[in-house]
Amino acid sequence: MSVCEIPSKLSQPPGLPKSPEGDPVFPEPWAAEAFAITVHLLEKGLFSWAEWAETLSRELHQPGRAEDGSDYFDSWVAALSDLLVSRGVADASLLLDLQKSWQRAAEATPHGKPIELANDPLR
Repeated sequence: MSVCEIPSKLSQPPGLPKSPEGDPVFPEPWAAEAFAITVHLLEKGLFSWAEWAETLSRELHQPGRAEDGSDYFDSWVAALSDLLVSRGVADASLLLDLQKSWQRAAEATPHGKPIELANDPLR
């Protein structure tokens, strides 16, 4: 697991996993990257803390979300994607295409090897 070294209001939500020392931890490197991107965009003023909290809360309460919180960072990425699309920073269809490409790349990557978009057989 990766430990976040950037203190932020985003590290305070009760649902965010913590290390024994109280630092936020992440189940996979991509979750730490999503966290860091969100912190950066928040600090740059792309959205407010209230907008982030509302968008993440809406995602966390979508039907079908894991009751044990195991898909917390899936909700996080969905919330970030929603904000990027609503602000005109990203195109929804492009994000979906990239998501599908990463999924195909993951399925085509041998176990233990890094997942790279170049592994997508359709690229």
